[in-house]
Amino acid sequence: MPLPTPLIAAATTITSFALVFIAAMIEPFASMNPCPMCMMQRAIYITIGVFGLLTLITYKKQLAGKLFAGLGLLSAIAGIAVAGRQVWLQHLPEDKVPACGPGLEYMMEVFPLLEVIQMSLLGTGDCAEVQWQWLGLSIPGWSIVAFTALALANILIITKRVSQS
Repeated sequence: MPLPTPLIAAATTITSFALVFIAAMIEPFASMNPCPMCMMQRAIYITIGVFGLLTLITYKKQLAGKLFAGLGLLSAIAGIAVAGRQVWLQHLPEDKVPACGPGLEYMMEVFPLLEVIQMSLLGTGDCAEVQWQWLGLSIPGWSIVAFTALALANILIITKRVSQS
């Protein structure tokens, strides 16, 4: 039996928000400081969650539901790209790692928003630091897994036929 669209959209929404919540709860206990790329990934998770919620609300209107699922898919692809760049930074030789930059709060106060986004996407030495691993994957490695699952969930919604929704 295929999964109904509302269940997929609800799972996407809950997963996205739960990942951000878990990161925010674990961070102080594990003495972790999120880098700008980590913060960008969290913003993307929230974006996917919002699009999942909008998909859930509008799934009976096929066009709107599929549009929001499409935007969720694009957001998940962006998340894969950001997390992938961070994994790449983490695997650079030590002499190739970019210098550590200012914190996100400082950048937001001093630089225009587009410049903050650009600097965050490029990453800093902070972004190259591996703070935690499980089964050989760092946090951004697991983010790639999560973003891929969220992308697949959105693809399921987009490709569902009208009669199955």
